[in-house]
Amino acid sequence: MAIDLSKLTNAKVKAAILALQKGDGKEWFPLFSADVMFYDDGNQMQFNNFFKKALGHERFTSIDKVDNNGLDVYGNFHSNQWGDFKAFFKFQINKAGKINRLDIGQFN
Repeated sequence: MAIDLSKLTNAKVKAAILALQKGDGKEWFPLFSADVMFYDDGNQMQFNNFFKKALGHERFTSIDKVDNNGLDVYGNFHSNQWGDFKAFFKFQINKAGKINRLDIGQFN
């Protein structure tokens, strides 16, 4: 299902969300630094293992708000495992232009 990505103003974040929506690991993983820090609801997780399972099974169903100079994305989210809920993805990008931290979680 296509969603409106026009609110995404940061090119790197937009590329990541597009790859997530398509479930495309070949596009997703190269956007991130080798030492990326990843947190799910505040718990540090292993990035590669998590997204090898999640890609193709999790996606935004709407982008409702973008904040923090385009780095924080909020919206409705669908997970084949966990159902539908509101989620955020907060990206940090290093000087080399790679995403070096991603925080995801649920909000009300």
